[in-house]
Amino acid sequence: MNKSIALDHAALPVGELAHRTGASVRSLRHYDAHGLLPSTRAANGYRVFAPDAVTRVRQIQRLIAAGFNLAEIRAFPNCMLAVEGAAMCPETAPAQHRLLAAIESEMAGLEQRRARLRALLAGAPPAQPD
Repeated sequence: MNKSIALDHAALPVGELAHRTGASVRSLRHYDAHGLLPSTRAANGYRVFAPDAVTRVRQIQRLIAAGFNLAEIRAFPNCMLAVEGAAMCPETAPAQHRLLAAIESEMAGLEQRRARLRALLAGAPPAQPD
């Protein structure tokens, strides 16, 4: 939602939001472009965010760190984004289970690769110095 508004003292310019959240300006613009972080335009044309954007950005970062992508996050109910540290809503359980299954499958594959590599190393001749 990019409406033009007079600069509200509570509105946060993108640089201030980046400072408060530790997110890069580029990431914030990316979240905005993907519909995760609504912004408005001040009268001077600069992008500004509501004060609750700090909470929203932190929650988006938390979900990304857990392994969710932006499309998955965008599909979550607003309560997931509006409350920092919010517990997952029941509507998000299927996405959580899919992600967990994918991570466990990836870990199993990595375990197999590690075992194969260890077996190769166990049978390999000692490395020659350069």
